Amino acid sequence: MYKLKNYQVVPVLPEKLSFLRELAYNLYWTWDHESRSLFRRLDSDLWEKYNRNPILLLGNIDQEKFNSFANNDGYLSFLSRVKDKIQDYMKRNTWFKEHYAKKQDIRISYFSMEYGITNGLPIYSGGLGILAADHLKSASDLGLPINGIGLLYQQGYFQQYLSRDGWQQETYPHHDSFNLPIKQVHDKNGAPLKIDIDYHGRKVYAQVWKAQVGRIPLFLLDANVPENNPEDKEITAQLYGGDIEMRIKQEILLGIGGIRALEALDLRPDVCHMNEGHSAFLALERTRILMNEKGINFSEALEAVRGGNVFTTHTPVPAGIDEFETVLIDKYLGDMVESMNLPKDQFHKLGGTHYFQTHGKFNMAIFALNFAGACNGVSKLHGQVARKMWHYLWPEIPENEVPIKHITNGIHIRTWISEDLSELFNRYLGPNWYRNPLDESLWTRIDQIPDEELWRTHERRRERLVAITRKRLQKQFENSGASQADIESASEVLDPEALTIGFARRFAQYKRAYLLFKDLDRLSALLNNKEKPVQLIISGKAHPHDKIGKGIMRDILNTIRQENFRNKIVFLENYDMTIAAYLVQGVDVWLNNPRRPREASGTSGMKAGANGALNLSILDGWWDEAYNHEIGWAIGKGEDYTDIEEQDLVESKALYYILEQDVIPTFYKRTKNGLPREWIKMMKENIRQVPPFFNTNRMVRDYFQNFYLSAADQWKKFNADDFKAAKELALWKDNIYKNWQYTQVVNVETENNHQIKVGQKLKLLATIDIKKINPEDILVQVYYGRLDGQGIIETGDTISMILQETLSDGKFLYKAEIPCIHTGNHGYSVRVLPNHPDLHNPHEMGLITWYKE
Repeated sequence: MYKLKNYQVVPVLPEKLSFLRELAYNLYWTWDHESRSLFRRLDSDLWEKYNRNPILLLGNIDQEKFNSFANNDGYLSFLSRVKDKIQDYMKRNTWFKEHYAKKQDIRISYFSMEYGITNGLPIYSGGLGILAADHLKSASDLGLPINGIGLLYQQGYFQQYLSRDGWQQETYPHHDSFNLPIKQVHDKNGAPLKIDIDYHGRKVYAQVWKAQVGRIPLFLLDANVPENNPEDKEITAQLYGGDIEMRIKQEILLGIGGIRALEALDLRPDVCHMNEGHSAFLALERTRILMNEKGINFSEALEAVRGGNVFTTHTPVPAGIDEFETVLIDKYLGDMVESMNLPKDQFHKLGGTHYFQTHGKFNMAIFALNFAGACNGVSKLHGQVARKMWHYLWPEIPENEVPIKHITNGIHIRTWISEDLSELFNRYLGPNWYRNPLDESLWTRIDQIPDEELWRTHERRRERLVAITRKRLQKQFENSGASQADIESASEVLDPEALTIGFARRFAQYKRAYLLFKDLDRLSALLNNKEKPVQLIISGKAHPHDKIGKGIMRDILNTIRQENFRNKIVFLENYDMTIAAYLVQGVDVWLNNPRRPREASGTSGMKAGANGALNLSILDGWWDEAYNHEIGWAIGKGEDYTDIEEQDLVESKALYYILEQDVIPTFYKRTKNGLPREWIKMMKENIRQVPPFFNTNRMVRDYFQNFYLSAADQWKKFNADDFKAAKELALWKDNIYKNWQYTQVVNVETENNHQIKVGQKLKLLATIDIKKINPEDILVQVYYGRLDGQGIIETGDTISMILQETLSDGKFLYKAEIPCIHTGNHGYSVRVLPNHPDLHNPHEMGLITWYKE
């Protein structure tokens, strides 16, 4: 074999156009329409051909064209304006600097398996990655001291094409990293920066790349380096590809490798945010580093690390959580765990292997929960679902007290609002609509936009959607070897003036793409009404291993080939961010019908709503939180079903009914000048209500104020004074664990009878036996509330009891008064919890003692 040496070829730009190279490497252009226009104007066909990747675009334009633009005064003036704009953005004072000037030394690192920043950087599969990218974009807008950590996949997620019979096929094209909008990171000697990890007795290396997301650096680890064998190079080949062993290798690289990359960059974080459990091994590496550097034991290091970790769960069902056999865990992490003097069984328990529900497997979400000081779901409803799902980890406490909060997801407004609507907002709302999208007063100005102008803008977007759909469908037919007649027929599908419904998402069974197809006669009648026509655009991918999802897709595709559906329903293959943008910006109605409560949040409906589309959705995820009759329609009333066939039947009929009786009549109710006034009113309400709350600027501020600040303070406190606080807390916990068994609520009695009048108080006395624990180490509470039909407290409240008297033999008397505000049957009990100022929540230790007669 001969030896190859690498070299890179870069484009030669005229000096006047040199800023284009700088702009190409700052992904600010992904959310700024004018910046993108600079590239598109160079060659719109190449821009689309190279998937809107400016690096490939600049590398494939001939020199004559560059020279032509270098002498084009209009283009140069436009370029100068964009340059000034981005420089102003990078230097402008930010929300963080204005409000937290004394917190400039905080360092936050955000870990995610995927990032959906742009099609030109294909390291995402769907909603999780889109959210992660929007998180970084808003962090850039707000000026937060944060960086991102991810993996650089040579093949990314799969590219989809459809066989003639409608079965999804996958291809995995290879991407040249040097032709992506990222830069290689170098060490102080000018060599590519690399980290290494021990994988089952061998070292695996990864080089580091950087994507600049506005003000925020995103560091990506790449195992495709010469030092690795072919098998290890594949670790960063595909996103969510390979088997379960490949998954654990990727997650080790993301979590442990990510922390090592930050160490090599001298960017040790105060706070690590785990976006899902994929990166949870970062906590193990942070713990190992402290043990090695400071000579502290595992328990002490765990206390120091836990407070600096935040965990966001996006998964509403246990099956969606990554789990590994302990054999696999020991194979790849056994040596590391042994070096930390951590018994294997103890490590396994941190991953929940001892719980019946995990069937002895190591659960990444449980591991993250055990190492995180704060945890949240991604919508109000998902917070409830997550507390129910993980209740078995805290079986003794009421479900509503499970320490999982919620921060509702959002979207990066500027990324997803169409260019036409952006221009309209600039004229009527002013530029602060994207600088401070949380300001509700800005969005009330939507009424200043004339109905005619808003409607014509929307119609242009629908026309553009129909045009791009026809173009893509034609390309699909050509690629599939269809007849010339079929290829030509693609130019006739859809009606640019008809009511257009969009449905685009992952083809998982619970997403129920089939729901609208339950009654084909009723669907045909809707679509083929000549006076009030309706049409549907569908897109989405099934996971390569999801045969059920692929089967649903195939059945739908075969259905829409029927003559009465051919020109009314279109399936766009290879769903990506470009298709998503055209859809949410151009449809009239956004349809979402998951099986409640399986949708943790969903953000596509937010994107559609921000663009004025009306949502028609099951009350699940974000829509359960956002819905009111002014902005769209709800399918059902949030019912839960045990019979899924009955659920599908009931909710499909409800879907047809809403379309027939509400959606279609409202859309086609026109004034003499052709305007659907009621529909436009609902569009404006969407724009007034959705963007101010369901945006990632609000979401990231919530994370910062509710989690990041306290986590950073905790990290700094526990790392100060030779880890004094961490050592004291670990020692205190050890004593509490050893002696908690002796804690007992001996007696509870009242000073008055059990029939209390409204406005009075029920006075309680409780005798507590704690023996080897001090009174200041416990929290005694009354738990009380209204009783349901089964004699169980529906939603309880708590009142802390006050120490009244020290009795003999380690017993203490506590007192409290329950306010009686509402009539009815109520109940109460008394409980004891550990109490320490450095506990993140009262249930952190999983210890609780209730009164039992």
